[in-house]
Amino acid sequence: MHYNNIPIDWNAVHGIIDQANTIMLTTHENPDGDGLGSESALYYHLIENGKDVRIVNYSPLPIQYDYLNVDNIFDCYDKSAHDSWLSKVDLVIIFDVGDYVRIRTLVDAIEKHGLNTMNIDHHPHTNNDLFNYNLVDLSAAATGCMVYDYLKVVRDEPIVKKSLEGIYTAVMTDTGCFRYSNTDTKCHEIATQSLNAGIETHMIYQRIYENSTKSRIKLMGDFLSNLKYELNGSLAWFMITREMMENANGQKSDIEGFSDLVRSISGVEVALMIFEQDTSSCRINFRSKGKYSVNNIAKSLGGGGHAFAAGALISGKLGDVIEKTVNITKRSLKNQINGDAK
Repeated sequence: MHYNNIPIDWNAVHGIIDQANTIMLTTHENPDGDGLGSESALYYHLIENGKDVRIVNYSPLPIQYDYLNVDNIFDCYDKSAHDSWLSKVDLVIIFDVGDYVRIRTLVDAIEKHGLNTMNIDHHPHTNNDLFNYNLVDLSAAATGCMVYDYLKVVRDEPIVKKSLEGIYTAVMTDTGCFRYSNTDTKCHEIATQSLNAGIETHMIYQRIYENSTKSRIKLMGDFLSNLKYELNGSLAWFMITREMMENANGQKSDIEGFSDLVRSISGVEVALMIFEQDTSSCRINFRSKGKYSVNNIAKSLGGGGHAFAAGALISGKLGDVIEKTVNITKRSLKNQINGDAK
């Protein structure tokens, strides 16, 4: 079963899920609100239907999303703790992954036990053959919207509150709190249903966006004081070095949203973050206001994503990665500015 931006037959998908008794849900490393919210939303539906289901992620749950974990439903993968249970899994459902390798060591566990995999995502994929069932809807504002569509089709009863809480989290975070151009009527429908179900949407916002650590604020001050502008200010880029992280006692979760902040600057059309993960690799993050696309830039660097939000993981030392990435980005944007984009 392969759907690539064509209408998904959710009844057929339900037939596959319904046949599985033991199900693992997972998402990409360094998970965000869309992946986590989608997992949570489907988890409560499956539990209600008597499935043996666990959420097992490569990365630990970021603290700002711990309101989704009141029932301790999120596990961080531990081979010794999970391998026996994994051997009995009938189906692995992977959310919002973008690329199969982003579940890291869980790939080895899945392949070791020969597990069936279902991909539910709104990102384009190049390695579709790695999934037994590949469900991709590029028009969906968030993967959580796809989970919402599934639950609306297969449930006789209204979507339970805890599932709606996960879906709302997914949609709110992936639409920039309903500000981005991907926000559509379905997003507002989900928001309306969430409010009608008694979800305190303002509290979710506060937990995620008004809960900054002191280390995050220090990092923010450090990178803003060294922000670089190119192409008459239409490109703004910055770096987060390992030294900066150590001095601030920062965590990876502290840097989330920095690119969105830079994109909000007047005159800036594209924001670029270069994060030094270790001595031999950097994480690249692009955000565009919508005038210029960035996914092809990310693809040329070995990554991918959406037209206006994309990223990559690049091997190399920080200085080399900066030179390569900034030059490629400038060249691509110049081509787009001149109307020569391919």
